[in-house]
This record gives sequence, structure tokens and C-alpha cells, in this order.
Amino acid sequence: MATEGYEKLVKDLKKLRLGCIAEMLDSYAKQAVSSNMTYLDFLELLVTEEVRYKELRGVENRIRGSRFPVIKSLNDFDYSHNGSMNKRKLEEISNLRFIDNKENVMFLGPPGVGKTHLAVGLGVKACETGYKVLFTTLNDMVCVLMSSMADNSLTSKLRMYVLPSLLIIDEVGYLPVSKEGANFLFQVVSKRYETGSIILTSNKSFSEWGEVLGDNVIASAILDRLLHHSTVFNIKGDSYRLREKRKELVKEEKKEDN
Repeated sequence: MATEGYEKLVKDLKKLRLGCIAEMLDSYAKQAVSSNMTYLDFLELLVTEEVRYKELRGVENRIRGSRFPVIKSLNDFDYSHNGSMNKRKLEEISNLRFIDNKENVMFLGPPGVGKTHLAVGLGVKACETGYKVLFTTLNDMVCVLMSSMADNSLTSKLRMYVLPSLLIIDEVGYLPVSKEGANFLFQVVSKRYETGSIILTSNKSFSEWGEVLGDNVIASAILDRLLHHSTVFNIKGDSYRLREKRKELVKEEKKEDN
């Protein structure tokens, strides 16, 4: 089918950014001829492939743009390790209606119990569903906003954290935050209040946030906005990573004994 008209059609399809149709055109045209396909069925087949391709690319681009540290799935979460995890409650928020309702999700618990896994798992599912997501640790977000003061780009940098449908703020409480950093967190939370959802993970109880953020007043103001429309998970248990490390050490010891 390498005619001049066919080559021009392929070029035009690429100009229109219909690359999948351009790539599949030859094989599908042969299939249409061999199966006596109608023009409408042939066109529908090509368009369906293009839509599927663009949807897959869209998901890939959204996941790439979300800046997840790793890709995790809710299906891979080990509920047997964390008996305190409310599976039914998690399944209820995994329908992602909390994003449409501009509500928040908070995962609290000690290190290694799966808080980040759950946050990323929800974020990946949101990307697959069509939402724009951004992942950041609190420390990274504060550093970006602090640096923006030097080149007067604070407004645009704040917008970066305000615009996504879902913002994931990881590791609140792992590193101390200056009063200025706490003010930046307040600005982000305040601007997203009832306009965009936040998933937040922390190893500190809410009563400790005043100490973490260095200011009880700011901590109260932030929590007031976060908790107004929110679902909170308090996860207990030992570190999953430490458990796996212990298993490795036991295996090594058994090998040495043998």
C-alpha cells in the first residue's frame, strides 16, 4: 500500500498527531479488505485504537509528572502485616470520590508501616483515572518554596502545589521545620482548602504538630483546615522493612549453620 496517496495520508495523520492511526493504517486497511469491512467500521476501528493509545500515553505522562519516588499499587499492600489497617475504610476511599469532594486523607503511624505505599497507591490510581497528581515530601516542598524567595518566583511555585487535583505531602514530622517552612505549609494547605485534595503522611500524632512545626498557632490553623473534611488512618505495627531485614538475617544464619 506504498502509494503516493497513502504516504501523504500518513504524513497528514502525523501532522494531526494521530500517530497510532498512521502506524496501524496499513495492517488495518488490509484487514478491512479481507473481511469486507464497511467504511464506518474501518474508521471506528482506527479511532478506537487512537483513543486507547492516547489514554495510555496520558496515564504514563500523568504518572511521570507526579514525581512519585516509586510506583506502588494498593493491590500490593500487605494487610497481614498491619492488622490495625481498616481495609474496608481504605476500599471506600479508593473509589477516589474524596478527590471530587475536595476532601483530604491522612495516614499516621510509625516509620515502615506502609503510609507512603498507600499514599502512592492512591496517587497512581488517581493518575490512571485521569486526575493530575503531584507528590512531594514536606522537606522538599519547603526547600522549593524557600528557594523561590530568591528569584521572586514564589507565586508560580505555590501554584505548582495548588493546581493539581491531588497533592501528596509525605514525611511530615520526620525532619524539623522552621517557622518560615511552617508558614509555607500553611499557605499551601490554606489555598487548597475546599478547592483541592491532600493526602498527607506523618509519623507524629496531631498533638505533636506544634512541636514539629515550631508554632502551636500555625499547627492548629493547618490542622483545622486539613481535618475539616478528611479521613484519618492511624496505622500501628512494626516496620515492614525491618521485618523483611530480619527474615534475610534468619535465612543467612540458617545457611551458615548448615
